[in-house]
Amino acid sequence: MKVRPDQLKQHLQKGLQTIYFVSGDEPLQVVESVDAIRLAARENGFTEREVMDVDSHFDWSQLRDAGNSMSLFAEQRILELRMPTGKPGKPGSQALLEYAQRPADDAVLIISSGKLEGSAKNTKWFKTLDQAGVVVQSWPVSPRELPRWIDQRMRAKGLTPTQDAVALLAERIEGNLLAAAQEIDKLFLLFGKAEITLEQVTSAVADSARYSIYDLVDSALSGDLLRTTRIVGGLKSEGVEPVLALWAMTREVRILTGIAEANMSADAAMTKARVWDNRKALMKKALSRHSVTRWKAFLKRCSKIDRVIKGIEPGRAWDELLALTSQIALSRRA
Repeated sequence: MKVRPDQLKQHLQKGLQTIYFVSGDEPLQVVESVDAIRLAARENGFTEREVMDVDSHFDWSQLRDAGNSMSLFAEQRILELRMPTGKPGKPGSQALLEYAQRPADDAVLIISSGKLEGSAKNTKWFKTLDQAGVVVQSWPVSPRELPRWIDQRMRAKGLTPTQDAVALLAERIEGNLLAAAQEIDKLFLLFGKAEITLEQVTSAVADSARYSIYDLVDSALSGDLLRTTRIVGGLKSEGVEPVLALWAMTREVRILTGIAEANMSADAAMTKARVWDNRKALMKKALSRHSVTRWKAFLKRCSKIDRVIKGIEPGRAWDELLALTSQIALSRRA
């Protein structure tokens, strides 16, 4: 059974299952989901707790032994299996499969992991866990969804934020839900259950935005100039090597140049270039803003930035990257 993180608390009120598998690449949601399950288990009399951390040397017989043994004091148990990579390997797959087929009568098993690869969801062990228990998968909150997420979380704390306050907080902590939660907690401690204004957020909230080189690529291709310039500044301040940002940008520009040059429809060219379906709309949006001549010019600009990074040509790498990504983000066709 699959349950979204925002549905979990309501689901737990209906009763506990014997197995929970929580995964995702958004740490805050994973941690809070595990906390909610653990709290519900304790409220239902599961007082003893055993934690197993999976690493390259983990002995999967520990899970089998935990499932087969009874508590010394006849207490109901919480078994926590922390599997950071989401890859149990062959021994782990077998151990998980066996446990799911015969779960312990006196225990709730909580498995937590990082983001799962798509192939993992087709494995027998995952499908068996899904059938035997509850699967909770978390996904990153997109920039478009972030203001609503912040507003709901603040109101759940008793805060009443203005629209401007939410917008600024979303800008400051974009890409980092853990930082967002911490800042909301800070606002609650500072002001209590009160209206939160733009001025209060400005004075209290640190700039904790976290970006990746792929955020920069997607922002430039989508045409969001303000966000693109903000991401460049964020990556620079975080000490990201400009060569990594250039690598990601060059790869996309090269693909887009090839599609723009192709003597076929954009859809056919993207299929030939093996562009993922979930990126085709973004690629089309970028292609609609610039001609093949400009895409070729962008590709030449990438080569120039590479020479700047290597010290062959004068210039500042991040300034050059800002100019390139800003030009790509601009709505202009020539």
